[in-house]
Amino acid sequence: MQLQYALELLGTLTFAISGALAVKDKSEDWFGAGFTGFVTAIGGGTLRDIMLGSYPLSWVGDMNIIYTILGGVLLTSFFNKYLQKLRRTLSLFDSMGIALFTVSGVEKALSMGVRWEIAAIMGMFSAVFGGVIRDTLVNETPVIFRKEIYASACLLGGMLYLLLSYFDFDRNLNFILSASFIVSVRLLAVKYHINFPKI
Repeated sequence: MQLQYALELLGTLTFAISGALAVKDKSEDWFGAGFTGFVTAIGGGTLRDIMLGSYPLSWVGDMNIIYTILGGVLLTSFFNKYLQKLRRTLSLFDSMGIALFTVSGVEKALSMGVRWEIAAIMGMFSAVFGGVIRDTLVNETPVIFRKEIYASACLLGGMLYLLLSYFDFDRNLNFILSASFIVSVRLLAVKYHINFPKI
């Protein structure tokens, strides 16, 4: 559980940075950047907890999540020039965030006693909803509606986690492998413009 919790906080940190970086292109207002970083970091987990009926919401019951988000926004503030020069960093942070939130979302859903199919979907929701809110707030087309593989990578990664769990894979190793799979799929899709056919 300690590794999972640490990775959940890391996912929260990366999403907070992702949200703060996204708004920096639009405004110099750091309250706006902080707000966007906050809702990006807690959006998916909040939706998951509400749908699962899990209260209090994860960020309401754990101040470490709030402190982690604040840390992410401050890091973006201090190292903004460096991060802005590495625009692909947004994709990296976003990819890390969705990977970590997917597997932690699957775990949370399983702990609530839902079927494995629902757990995989809850993992996907946990991962992508924060990014949808972020992109909407900065007036961008949400990543989930763009060409590259995004939500489907989360769904596949969640199913991989469930499959390895079924075969009694070491839990911590499974967590790392499944998250790494999602990051790899997402970054490869962005780099090589891999996408599903248009409708």
